[in-house]
Amino acid sequence: MKMGRAAARLAAVVAAALIGVVASIAMSFGDESLNYKVKYKWGLINKQAGHATLTLKNRGANYEIKLTAASEPWADRIFEVRDTLNGLIVRDGFRPLFYEKIAHEGGEYKHDTVRFGYEEEGKVTGNCTRRVVKKGKERVNQNLKLESEGTTVDMISAYYYMRAIPYEKWTPGQSETITIFSGKRKESLTIKYHGIEDVKTERKSFRCYHITFIFTSDGGKKTSDDMDAWISADSRRIPVRMEGKLPVGKVHCLYDGD
Repeated sequence: MKMGRAAARLAAVVAAALIGVVASIAMSFGDESLNYKVKYKWGLINKQAGHATLTLKNRGANYEIKLTAASEPWADRIFEVRDTLNGLIVRDGFRPLFYEKIAHEGGEYKHDTVRFGYEEEGKVTGNCTRRVVKKGKERVNQNLKLESEGTTVDMISAYYYMRAIPYEKWTPGQSETITIFSGKRKESLTIKYHGIEDVKTERKSFRCYHITFIFTSDGGKKTSDDMDAWISADSRRIPVRMEGKLPVGKVHCLYDGD
């Protein structure tokens, strides 16, 4: 079901540790655990459909990151989601080493991994595996190698990349395009800045940087709908709100802290 897949991807992007040469980004992260409510909105309907938790731990020279997302019991009857994303990133230089997605979505099981390699002159490689099991039968079992140059992220390190960008030095309309690897393909991810806005959660109001994620293929064709995010305009740079479109209605993730 497209709705379930879109919600899961949003949570994942929720749903942003960096790679390549990113000297312009000088931000480090302490251990943290961020909780989110995933809500579905359509007309007058505004109901919590799931929850997600992102944790980061400093492990020696690396960041160890985990994102878990699950649908609520009422939503399980429509489309059950139990996703886990794992990441390992070198803290010095913010270079991803490993990415893993384990997804149980609507009776379908997917397991993607990406192992990153770095070569001279900014070349980045991703050795990827992908396995899909549906209705008890293996539908996909493949290995592929992706290549890029410059800044490259995965679906969980992107979460920290977008947090570390110095938006205070940007002007509305400014954007940056980087590469993102999943277990099955390479995409371009453009992060566009819109300015500062106030965002209210159930607990408090935040002053936030508003950005949009734009996913495209090498040929420039959109690979999914745009997603919006609001990042707290303070030293923590917490993603306060993420929002994406569904075939019917919208899904948004709201920070459940402070």
